[in-house]
Amino acid sequence: MASLLAPTPTSLQQNLACPWFASRKPTTSLLSSPPITHSSKCPGRCTAVFNELSPGFISEALHLDELVTLFPVLRSGLSQFQRVTSVLPEVERWEIVVFVGLSWIYLTARPGVLMGAIDAYLLAPLQKGLDSLAGRRSLKRTDFVLGNRLGEGSFGVVYAGAIVPKNVTVDERIGRTGRRLETDERFKEKVILKKVKVGIDGAEECGEFEEWFNYRLSRAAPETCAEFLGSFVADKTLSQFTKGGKWLVWKFEGDQNLADYMKDRDFPLNLESVMFGKVLKGVDSLERNALIVKQIMRQIITSLKKIHDTGIVHRDVKPANLVVTRRGQIKLIDFGAATDLRIGKNYVPNRTLLDPDYCPPELYVLPEETPSPPPAPIAALFSPILWQLNCPDLFDMYSVGITFLQMAVPSLRSTAGLKNFNSELKAAGYDLNKWRENTRTRPDLRLLDLDSGRGWDLATKLISERGFRRRGRLSAAAALRHPYFLLGADQAAAVLSKLSFSRQ
Repeated sequence: MASLLAPTPTSLQQNLACPWFASRKPTTSLLSSPPITHSSKCPGRCTAVFNELSPGFISEALHLDELVTLFPVLRSGLSQFQRVTSVLPEVERWEIVVFVGLSWIYLTARPGVLMGAIDAYLLAPLQKGLDSLAGRRSLKRTDFVLGNRLGEGSFGVVYAGAIVPKNVTVDERIGRTGRRLETDERFKEKVILKKVKVGIDGAEECGEFEEWFNYRLSRAAPETCAEFLGSFVADKTLSQFTKGGKWLVWKFEGDQNLADYMKDRDFPLNLESVMFGKVLKGVDSLERNALIVKQIMRQIITSLKKIHDTGIVHRDVKPANLVVTRRGQIKLIDFGAATDLRIGKNYVPNRTLLDPDYCPPELYVLPEETPSPPPAPIAALFSPILWQLNCPDLFDMYSVGITFLQMAVPSLRSTAGLKNFNSELKAAGYDLNKWRENTRTRPDLRLLDLDSGRGWDLATKLISERGFRRRGRLSAAAALRHPYFLLGADQAAAVLSKLSFSRQ
């Protein structure tokens, strides 16, 4: 789990101030247009342009018909709007079109003011109502039985478990060991349970945030994280349960994370059958490794893109927080450190949650001088400006770059090797090319140098310091467009190798 870091005056390079309400000099934008000058010399030409503006122009230009299909309640409002604008003079109608178009672009720009409002005031209450009817909001301690402990962090302990069938008595639920749980066929619905630690400063708050983010992503991007079943509060102290302690529950999708697989000397080949379903034949081992790592990276970045599009920054991306499902899917877990910068959820100025081995050099997702967020509706309204000026999603992308290097370079998978790398990288000014020239170690970079060094180029554009305008690092969307993920020799080999697949 990420640790809590207090700011120091000299810990950060001074960045461009970026408050929630900040007055900025206007910048040139792709959406900007030249000023309109009124001239009496071309009335006919202007009238001809405006006469071509049909009453349905707004609907066609902004694709409102698609939105109406998704939300039929908007149909009557759109029809009334078209009736009102159809009787207006052409010039006023054009002004309304421009205003509505720019407003639409702003409200749908990342992190999505419009969709966020729909989620908060329509989808979230609807989900709560449906969950209540299904009993998901009334889970109890006696609904579950615990198995083996899978891991422990600063604020919680994770266990394997199962849903107790109705035909199992209370006595049978108590004292059952993890080994017996795994072999008992009566416990077919496996789950993952996380106990929020009691008496640890910040643990309860972290648990509340993690529950909120899991519900949020279950609506906005369910394929990016494990299926969240709900939570319950223990009603008595018994075995691992402490009265009043909170537990979070997920559907079981895999009990090993990427860090577990990376501990094996055969990594990444130990993931080959998991990721592809079969073992590749007729492909060089180095190319096989490259294909597996590329598949993992593509999934991680695709998930982060979807999460970032909702305004959420994970802030603790690392192999231990990437669970590998039985179907070869990579899903993000542990959202206790996440922040929703659309409404300022779990964002506190001058405080950050991080793992020093994976955090970027700026340490903070927003500049230190950023003030506390205003009430959620106001914060959401100004969030596109905040996001455009600061690009907070790039915080996660540095962590993805470190994870990428660990997968590709065996010597960086150990704790000592990673710490030494971070020390040398800091001395090189977070310039990966300088690190490569000056490192005292002899890292195996062959996997990154395949296909004319596309992997290495991607790594250098993820692991870097951010410039004065807080850019200098690829976003998730830009990373997916990088040549590393485009058709290359290794991908062609993958296509050909499918003809010679063999089961393991």
